[in-house]
Amino acid sequence: MDKNGLKRDIGLFPALATVMGTVIGGGVFFKAASVVSATKSANLTLFVWLLGGIITICAGLTVAELATALPQTGGAVKYIEYTYGKPWAFLLGWAQMLIYFPANVAALSIIFSTQLLNLFAIDHFWLIPIATLCGTSLTLVNLLGARFGGALQVVTLIFKLIPIALIVLFGFLAKDPVHFSLIPLTSGGHTSFAAALSSGLLATMFAYDGWLNVGTVAGELKNPQRDLPRAIILGLALITLIYVLINAVFLRTLPVAQIAGNLNTAADAAIRIFGNFGGKLVTLGILISVYGAINGYTMTGMRVPFALAYENQLPFSKQLKRLSKTKVPYVAGSFELAIAIIMMLVGSFNLLTDMLVFVIWIFSTMIFIAVFILRHRDPKLARPYKVPFYPIVPLVALLGGLFILIETLLTKPLLAVIGISITLLGLPVYYWHRAHSTEI
Repeated sequence: MDKNGLKRDIGLFPALATVMGTVIGGGVFFKAASVVSATKSANLTLFVWLLGGIITICAGLTVAELATALPQTGGAVKYIEYTYGKPWAFLLGWAQMLIYFPANVAALSIIFSTQLLNLFAIDHFWLIPIATLCGTSLTLVNLLGARFGGALQVVTLIFKLIPIALIVLFGFLAKDPVHFSLIPLTSGGHTSFAAALSSGLLATMFAYDGWLNVGTVAGELKNPQRDLPRAIILGLALITLIYVLINAVFLRTLPVAQIAGNLNTAADAAIRIFGNFGGKLVTLGILISVYGAINGYTMTGMRVPFALAYENQLPFSKQLKRLSKTKVPYVAGSFELAIAIIMMLVGSFNLLTDMLVFVIWIFSTMIFIAVFILRHRDPKLARPYKVPFYPIVPLVALLGGLFILIETLLTKPLLAVIGISITLLGLPVYYWHRAHSTEI
């Protein structure tokens, strides 16, 4: 039993499963379209997926140092609070509440609807109504109680891995492949190599999203110093391998021109590999996988405004912390769903995913810097695990984070400004509410 009350009984393999289950979501099936649109090259596409994995591994290893040193419930919010103070921690919770979680639900609901329309040849008019129905249905499932949402998550986790395994295993056996060379690395079209590399790398980041939470099990590991880095390196390395392999199958099955901008790439590749009926079955598995990913963000997302309200950090905290008879924060859940539906109406899949990646990487980069700050400010802090090859690994993570932020600012300035503005709007809310909370 640890001093925070958590029982240390998790070994390497449950930790490994947690890492992989946290990161693998819907992005692996649908970000190929935007990555290939950026690179217009098969070999550069595979390279940016590999490079994205390396950055993610370094990021996970870096954050794990804080996860073991500060293993309290709250994860990244607590790392930010310990290093920078309560206002910055509130801003992370605020950004998760207004951008990160609802944007994930909205983006994946749009993808779910897109795949459903394609699978059953339904008119495009139904895109937003079906996406709205998808997001709403999962909020309702979770309002039945955490047990129902958790059970759905277990079932969909299995379906998450089946389509990936089938596509990878049979994709390399398919006849009449599209041929491409791995070297030399080149960009296609009229795009410069640097622009293609940077845009392609940025596009992979949504598929790797979730790594920030890999350290949340740190306080419950039997031997965090030994098992946490192993689980992170092995888990994220396997995810990187899976992403490179499945994208190699896409590129081997379909020409680059057919993948670029095509959100139905996974379905088209499955039909080419397995035939019409088999392809539709695999696509159905992908739909279930996406549904499960939305469920995960819905389960977690509704608890962010609840947690902030529970500590009386938000206006209308009294309402947002209300629980249903099934002990679910139903007002907070309804609030998150309402934001997600608005996002479905005004944003596309790529717009929403680019915004949430940008905003969450602001705080991820702050956490990388926090490792350096705390090494100097608090050298006596107990660290059951220290990031290996310090300072090289955290520097790679930091450079990756700065690249994502700068690249987004340069190529999508309006999106970046909107994300920053919504996030910073939390500061006046925080100070105003703190000054008037006794009157509310």
